Amino acid sequence: MDVLDKIKEQVETNPVIIYMKGTPQMPQCGFSMRAAEALKQCGYEFAYVNILMDPEIFQNLPRYADWPTFPQLYIKGELVGGCDITLEMAEKGELQSMIKQAVEG
Repeated sequence: MDVLDKIKEQVETNPVIIYMKGTPQMPQCGFSMRAAEALKQCGYEFAYVNILMDPEIFQNLPRYADWPTFPQLYIKGELVGGCDITLEMAEKGELQSMIKQAVEG
């Protein structure tokens, strides 16, 4: 399977997925840590991909949605953004409602 097809499948089959450096339990950079914390505070399960463990995704994810940095958050198949956008949405209460709608339907 082509790596872009693999990313597309991950994004489309998981209501909420974050591509990050490390894991939510052991983030490997501050931006990934803050974005994952914001997701955890929403109280819903979410998928993640540790891009450091998959060099092919690390190299090709920026091409997938034309977004050059990590982390990248996708909700219902759409790129939401990186750390700054995720934190801004969390502060406004928008992130939790988006995730709730994605997870619960």
